[in-house]
Amino acid sequence: MVKVEFLGPIAKEPIELDISSLKELAEFMQKDKDLKEWAENSAVAVNDTIVSDIEYKLKNGDRVSILPPVCGG
Repeated sequence: MVKVEFLGPIAKEPIELDISSLKELAEFMQKDKDLKEWAENSAVAVNDTIVSDIEYKLKNGDRVSILPPVCGG
């Protein structure tokens, strides 16, 4: 299982999914009406390291963080 946490303004509690890649996570997020908008424009970190490869393989126990874009001043 992979723990997925949603940071910032994403109003979703952490979940655990049986997935093996970030591509599977993206597909899951596209199917969820609350997550769909964040699937395309958020950064992703696996175990606190930013990852940009959608084919990145996940292992049991990994922690994935969805990092929405933010602006500041």
